[in-house]
Amino acid sequence: MSDFTVRKDPCALDFLAVGALVHRLDPGGVPFRKARSFDIHVSGGEYNVAAGLSDCFGLRAGVATAMVNYGIGELVQARVRETGVTPFYKWFEHDGARGPNIATVYSDRGQGVRPPVVFYNRANEAGALLKPGDFDWTKIGAGGVRWFHSGGIFAALSETTSELIIEGMRAAKSLGAVNSFDLNYRPKLWATVGGLDRAQQVLRRIVGNVDALFGNEEDLQKGLGIAGPEATAKSTLDPDAFFHMIERVVEQFPNIKVVATTLREVHSSNRHDWAAVLWIDGKRFVSPTCKLDVMDRIGGGDGFASGLIYGLISGRTPEESLRLGWAHGALLTTFPGDVTMARLPEVEALAKGGTARVQR
Repeated sequence: MSDFTVRKDPCALDFLAVGALVHRLDPGGVPFRKARSFDIHVSGGEYNVAAGLSDCFGLRAGVATAMVNYGIGELVQARVRETGVTPFYKWFEHDGARGPNIATVYSDRGQGVRPPVVFYNRANEAGALLKPGDFDWTKIGAGGVRWFHSGGIFAALSETTSELIIEGMRAAKSLGAVNSFDLNYRPKLWATVGGLDRAQQVLRRIVGNVDALFGNEEDLQKGLGIAGPEATAKSTLDPDAFFHMIERVVEQFPNIKVVATTLREVHSSNRHDWAAVLWIDGKRFVSPTCKLDVMDRIGGGDGFASGLIYGLISGRTPEESLRLGWAHGALLTTFPGDVTMARLPEVEALAKGGTARVQR
């Protein structure tokens, strides 16, 4: 196995993601059936990572995605501009009645013993219409790309989206970029397109093109069909159980050089224990564990991915990179919405063992 490396020569894009943009309606702690108002968050499993890398970490990040020419599309474009992410849009016209649409995600935050509830309206979604040939990867990557990323949410949307991911990864590999993929296994999305068998067929094919893999225990077990740990694991925070799974992953996919995930023990909707692990070139790294007082848990895993990727792109050690991901993901859960509101000094301070004492 060759050592994991990232391009160090000048590149126009440090990071490029392909995925779907959505708008998430968030009534806060109120269940949707009783909601009278909500906040609107712009999100997307792949875009969130790009937004973190651009807005918090100051890298040049882009996203290739679908955009619809109507009011909700304009709202989404404005939020993308705010984060500084460079968009590469495939445009669709809205027919005034049925779409194509920017998908809607509905998600309350839960509270205490009441868990958050997430459901979707992805009917006639523009992102699901994306297919190979929609983006000129040669033109997009002409100035150089260091890292290419996508995820399992986008792969689940249609038969063509997974093919587009593979097309993008092959183009990125020819440009010398690292390919990463977040399994993000979502049972509700896969249930409508063939369920577990279809998910594993699609995701295993994609992962054959991947250098760096993000995924928790459920992602690896259900998304890839990797056998899980025996019942001897001490808790969901036990890193040894996860490292055993990683060894099984790499046996089946020797192309993978990096595997990383967050470890989360949920005591209530607002109280989590939080840690993260990194396997890179056969070496194991484990973050500290901290207790989170969670405002909004959605986006924490994407925040972890962006912090880790920043560390690896910027030449930090694996341990430093893991701590940056762990710290940024932790901070994400303290903000409303799915994308970062953190600043790099805050992330660096927490990664080095900072406290929540007031900053005067």
